[in-house]
Amino acid sequence: MPECVFCDIVAGERSAHRLHEDERTLAFLDAAPAAPGHALVVPKPHRETLTEVEPDLAVDLFRSVRRVASAVESALDPDGLNVVQSNGEAAGQDVFHAHVHVVPRYGDDDVTLAWSPGDPPGESDRDIAAEIRDAL
Repeated sequence: MPECVFCDIVAGERSAHRLHEDERTLAFLDAAPAAPGHALVVPKPHRETLTEVEPDLAVDLFRSVRRVASAVESALDPDGLNVVQSNGEAAGQDVFHAHVHVVPRYGDDDVTLAWSPGDPPGESDRDIAAEIRDAL
């Protein structure tokens, strides 16, 4: 496996401002935050994407995400909060260890998480929905 900065942080080989740790997850402040208090929550075992995370570990991961999100809200009193997870380079993932961003938001910040809405679901979406259901 190539070097992974998040694995190094989990192992204590690289410094980070740790926020929360349990047996299977670790939360720490993002080194390049979108806003003050921007946290990352990672599974301790290396998994490249969320879809590679085993279901029971995903439960633990999102339990920690919720805990960190609640703490960010309590400590920083932001106007809002984004929880973001991205799989793959095309989605903006730049560290290939599954992670969830917890980003406090303020009315005057310059953080953007936007896309142009597409057309409402139509007939072609019926086939797409069927393909997804079949994959479940």
